[in-house]
Amino acid sequence: MKRRPNLPWVKSAADRMREHSIAALVVKSGDAIAGLTSEREIVHAVSRHGEGALALAVSHVVAHAMVKVAPSDSLKRAMSLMTNHRVRHLPVIDDGKIVGIISIGDVVKQRLDELSIEAKTLHDYISFPR
Repeated sequence: MKRRPNLPWVKSAADRMREHSIAALVVKSGDAIAGLTSEREIVHAVSRHGEGALALAVSHVVAHAMVKVAPSDSLKRAMSLMTNHRVRHLPVIDDGKIVGIISIGDVVKQRLDELSIEAKTLHDYISFPR
């Protein structure tokens, strides 16, 4: 597996997010997950430090209090964690390793799909001639 170069600077992290049209990155220290950095952390850093924030180490703009989910956790749990902790991204951790990230957009899409199925089921039930 090709190893990606480290992203030591906020500017590099912002460039990677723009390049891939994503809003958050996992920040690692060696093999350990140090936390997540997102557009929100970068904006806060720019607000505090001005344009000098772009030259800061990514480790300075990491959300260290990482709220996470497991692959077996429910959508309701993810929604609750996002709401209660005011986060938009949750790393998915399985056996101590990151296996993905779930975003608020993923949660909204899944919930809309569920509501659409429920509405169709109710419509079919009400419309079915007896």
